[in-house]
Amino acid sequence: MRYINKDPVLEIQNLSYSYGAVKVLTDISCKLLPGEFKVLLGPNGAGKTTMFSLLTRLLVPSIGTINLFGRSFAKAPEDALAKMGVVFQQPTLDLDLTVRQNLHYHASLHGLNSSIARTRIEAELKRLNMETQIDKQVRSLNSGHRRRVEITRALLHRPLFLLLDEPTVGLDVPTRRDIVNHVHNLARDKGIAVLWATHLIDEIKKDDTVIILNKGILCADNTSEAICNESNTTNITEAFEKFIADPKT
Repeated sequence: MRYINKDPVLEIQNLSYSYGAVKVLTDISCKLLPGEFKVLLGPNGAGKTTMFSLLTRLLVPSIGTINLFGRSFAKAPEDALAKMGVVFQQPTLDLDLTVRQNLHYHASLHGLNSSIARTRIEAELKRLNMETQIDKQVRSLNSGHRRRVEITRALLHRPLFLLLDEPTVGLDVPTRRDIVNHVHNLARDKGIAVLWATHLIDEIKKDDTVIILNKGILCADNTSEAICNESNTTNITEAFEKFIADPKT
């Protein structure tokens, strides 16, 4: 992994969150560096989406702190959000607009003029082999193409931090592979910090760091090799299964 610098993009300290009496995150602490591709790995119900909601200010933590780009997220949320690109688990495109219209609308929300927006839209769509779809209504696209449009949208304002919440759910294997590889390349070549939530172990690459989250508990946060050594397992699949069986492993 090639980091631009050593100052963390994200620092989470002692973060907990509950829905009423139900605790979904318990004392989470972790960090993310520029250019790092970190996988948030956990089964359904592990707390991944709640963490993403806290990181996008859809929810506000009552316990613990979140620092983004060296500043308190609570004190400067607008500045932090302007530097983030987000792909939510549920699709958020306007189905009745074309790809071009969706992307220009998003670019305008970030203050990009039409000329810059057009150049960036065309470049990002080309990188994802989507340039021929630009004037198609989103409703007519398959799920894989819609995901590519959402990733394009998240990159238009040149974010320093990219959040993706299970972005490949329901996609076929070749499409999943293409999207996983593309985002890994963004981290490696452009220094974007990536937090990628998934429950699919085959999306993890050798150089990724991995957080294993289960029942709201952070079970591990390290490279795959180190996690296997710590858990006395031979591969990340075995380690994951061991932590899921017993979060206190």
